[in-house]
Amino acid sequence: MECKEKTILHRCTCTYDPCPRKGICCECITYHWRSNELPGCFFSPQAERTYNRSVRKFIEDQGY
Repeated sequence: MECKEKTILHRCTCTYDPCPRKGICCECITYHWRSNELPGCFFSPQAERTYNRSVRKFIEDQGY
């Protein structure tokens, strides 16, 4: 499957605008996973704005 930035960018919920991977999901997921993190789109809008992409923050955000 090919990553297509132009078709995904309008749906990207990440608020970190200078990110060179914005709208390129395959690169974004790979980048964050290497650091044991999750992409911003996995989080609620409020949690995403903290820029804390940790798995722990994701679990907290989900209410666990």
